[in-house]
Amino acid sequence: MDKNKLKKLIEPVEQDLTIFDRRLAECLKGETPLITSIAQHLMRSKGKRMRPAMMFLLSRAAEFYNENTISASLAIELIHTATLLHDDVVDDSDLRRGLETVNFKWTNLVAVLMGDFLFAKAFRTMVAPQSIELVAAISYATERVSVGELRQVEETSNYDLSEEEYLKIITDKTASLFAVSCEAAPILAGVNGSTRERFSKFGEKVGTAFQIADDLLDFVGDANVTGKEPGNDVITGKVTLPLIYTLRNGDKGKQREILRILGNGIDQGEFRTILGYINDAGGIDYAHRRAVQIANEGLEMVKELKGSSYYKSLSGMVEFSTSRAS
Repeated sequence: MDKNKLKKLIEPVEQDLTIFDRRLAECLKGETPLITSIAQHLMRSKGKRMRPAMMFLLSRAAEFYNENTISASLAIELIHTATLLHDDVVDDSDLRRGLETVNFKWTNLVAVLMGDFLFAKAFRTMVAPQSIELVAAISYATERVSVGELRQVEETSNYDLSEEEYLKIITDKTASLFAVSCEAAPILAGVNGSTRERFSKFGEKVGTAFQIADDLLDFVGDANVTGKEPGNDVITGKVTLPLIYTLRNGDKGKQREILRILGNGIDQGEFRTILGYINDAGGIDYAHRRAVQIANEGLEMVKELKGSSYYKSLSGMVEFSTSRAS
């Protein structure tokens, strides 16, 4: 259902995405049999292409699309893919999007080096438009991703983490690449000032909402769809919004019980107990409401595009990004 809905939403830029996919395959084409094998595996496990689709829809809606838009989107997606390879090593993951991870299918060493290869490809690709402003923006976004990842590690099992701190982490870790995907449109069109700032803020808001919804899937997701059992984040000490809300606003006795369980190590059975407490406290509903609220704040940033036929798909994608966990 979700795939069909997304397919319908991206129809206005399907031709752009076809070119994007072809050029991505060319970028990943390896100089060695090993790189070629991994690249083919990555193409099979490609995700929803949210960042490039949003960039194309926004660029078309604002009439900013030009010959360099594909190159910018490729650079950002290569960086995103590289970070996923490194994430899977850090998390010791064996599945992503229902397929074996590179570190599981090959080794951690291969996954890290392939991630480095993709970073190098990304930076070569972003030079093609010959825009120092684009290079600066993507480089800064990449730095923010690293900061967010390190902060997330730093805050593992910190059950005093505030909602504000959590939002800052996911804004850096995830939303920064959404933001630069949207900011790239005015940059490549030579447009600065408030338009560039608003487009960037739109992407950041939508990316933040996307990550809240993604974190929610760890509580309410279907393993057959997500490719992983619910509860993995909680079991590994990752602190996200439903838990943060419950530990601030839930029943005091249940808060103490949650902390006791988390402090003694937790398995799937105990996760279900915690999930029940979070549901009772309204943590799931609150996180979903916040995701929708933040996404709508993002749409406010580009409301002047409402007259465009591309805007309907863009707003539909924003809704899609938060409805996955509803």
